[in-house]
Amino acid sequence: MPDLPTPIRRDLPPSWLPAGSIVRVPDRGEFFVRRHQHPDPAAPTVLLLHGWTASSDLQFIGAYRALMEVCSFVGVDHRGHGRGLRSLKHYELDEVADDAAAVVRELGLSNVIPVGYSMGGPIAMYVARRHPDLVRGIVVQATALEWSATLRERLSWKLLPIMGAALRSWTQPYVLRKAVERMMTDDAGLAQHRDWIIAETMRGDARVVLQAGKALSRHDARSWASTLDVPAGCLVTTKDRLVKPRKQRELAAALDAHVVEVPMDHLDALDLRSGFAEATVELVRHVAAQR
Repeated sequence: MPDLPTPIRRDLPPSWLPAGSIVRVPDRGEFFVRRHQHPDPAAPTVLLLHGWTASSDLQFIGAYRALMEVCSFVGVDHRGHGRGLRSLKHYELDEVADDAAAVVRELGLSNVIPVGYSMGGPIAMYVARRHPDLVRGIVVQATALEWSATLRERLSWKLLPIMGAALRSWTQPYVLRKAVERMMTDDAGLAQHRDWIIAETMRGDARVVLQAGKALSRHDARSWASTLDVPAGCLVTTKDRLVKPRKQRELAAALDAHVVEVPMDHLDALDLRSGFAEATVELVRHVAAQR
């Protein structure tokens, strides 16, 4: 009898995930992090800050391997996202930035470069604003100075209750599967991990994720972004349908940032062909070289 082919396990994570651990911060709580230590002690240290509804793994899994070659990094799951801190406190972006800074201090790190994608961009900016002693420079990606300047944007945020109902529905796995299958074609590089990606997305606390969306809708750094006195880099995703490239360039101008433009949509960080990893490494290298 011929040997049967071994079935593909789509529920397994990629083999290159860095080690995960819990960091206990006194008077704050327990935080799940992914951490990689570069063998060169002179290599920069990056603080990875993911976007709304994601986790460090879901946001940066396409860039982990490239980053391992050039830097040390710590990826933090934000409150209510992934394996992040569970708390009854109301979600505010500056408080989440304080979480990340507390983890950095607990690990004995300093001179870090926060890299924030989407919602992680404002969080990175708050880290730089509230904890300048920790920060060497910042990289913001696919994000904006503000999120509700237009009527259309304000109306879009009104749909959050509908999203909340979907997150709590028994149909959530089915809807997520369809969305991931449309987004992630078989040649995207991570297709064999689709079930794992779906399961990771479902780790989030729907109540807190909705609070995070409301907090993001209130974010407006137009009055203070230009006062951040740190080297900055900005990834502009030129095919982005969620955060318009125009708004991303406005943020880059306010930060006087070095800009790298990549023709990718907002969720294409999960596509290994998108150029996201290469652009992230380029921006980290550029910011690290400024000081």
